Amino acid sequence: MANSRIYMVAGLGNPGSKYAQTRHNIGFSVVDSLLRHYRLPPEKSRFDADYSKGVINGLNVVLVKPQAYMNRSGPPVQKLASYFKIQVSDIIVVHDDLDLDFGRLRIAENRGHGGHNGIRSIVEALGSKAFVRIKVGIGRPQGQRDVTGHVLGRFSAEENGMLDTVVSSSAEACVAVMEQGAAAAMNTCNTRG
Repeated sequence: MANSRIYMVAGLGNPGSKYAQTRHNIGFSVVDSLLRHYRLPPEKSRFDADYSKGVINGLNVVLVKPQAYMNRSGPPVQKLASYFKIQVSDIIVVHDDLDLDFGRLRIAENRGHGGHNGIRSIVEALGSKAFVRIKVGIGRPQGQRDVTGHVLGRFSAEENGMLDTVVSSSAEACVAVMEQGAAAAMNTCNTRG
């Protein structure tokens, strides 16, 4: 293998059927989309995470879904990154973002956690914030609705109609970051819509 560089795409979510298909689990949906689209090997489990190691467009990649709860996402990401000798700057974390309208994407690099507990845990575990984030907008709840209920709730019928497109766009953004680098991918993805 000429190129030993390995990328990690970690999609954040909560384990278990209770949380499947909720807004908070959109990171899992993006990883599942990459697994299917690029026909990566079946997932294995290690370090409290499900992962698959394979090749996407000639690039070595480890796709990860931490199976600790969201606020403990950091240790599984850190342990797998260490195990596969992945640099922090080659880690891409996909997560939900309340401050972006539903379906909007933002690629960010070297930023604070912005109140997201999964990101906070990863920053603490890695001892660095120098990874790339793909923030997938889930929007804020309308009116007085409870934020926790919104985040842990399922998508509306209208959102469900757009969800496949949002997930595939987010998956494409992950591939763009690996192929072009974060700055170039930001120019493409952050200006859309």
